[in-house]
Amino acid sequence: MSKAAGDPERAINGLMSIAQLLEEPRLARLYTFVLRDGEATIDDIVATLDMPRTTAYSDMGTLVDLGVVTRDETQKTHTYSAVPITLTADLDGDEYTVTPTLIEAVGRSPQDQDLDLLLEKYGLGKLAAALMYAIPYVGGGMSERVAARELDLQYAFAVAVLHALRDVVQDMESADPYFDDIRNARDQEPSAED
Repeated sequence: MSKAAGDPERAINGLMSIAQLLEEPRLARLYTFVLRDGEATIDDIVATLDMPRTTAYSDMGTLVDLGVVTRDETQKTHTYSAVPITLTADLDGDEYTVTPTLIEAVGRSPQDQDLDLLLEKYGLGKLAAALMYAIPYVGGGMSERVAARELDLQYAFAVAVLHALRDVVQDMESADPYFDDIRNARDQEPSAED
């Protein structure tokens, strides 16, 4: 892949890589695991993620091919490092930045029934919106009640989603180099008084 600044080939390939991570939770989970750890070996992945060795090798090969993970082959035991990625989409002035935190939320969805149901029923856009409210909720800048109400979901389900995203936000705040670029509901006025 070409490294020239402003290279459309590199930009489109990056877009497609991020899209694949957002479509495949297992790859998303693996990518953010490596990002949080700084570097990992296949043994680390197998032990921590309880993943079959052949799957770990195959998925890491896919992540290397996508350009979101690098493999250091200078030692007998190869180590993998994640490439921090970000994608900013602008649709008629409405901008949203996809960072590893959203990718982590997608990666956790198969292990969390609330995130899984949110994605299945409402899609990736609603997950991104929920994350936008989870950040100030976790940080203490917005009450659970206001955050849940603003999600425009059944209240108990919205609270469950916020609780599921609390761990995502806490785990990724220090690991995601683009965390501060995530659109944050704290900067918006709630639709009704708290």
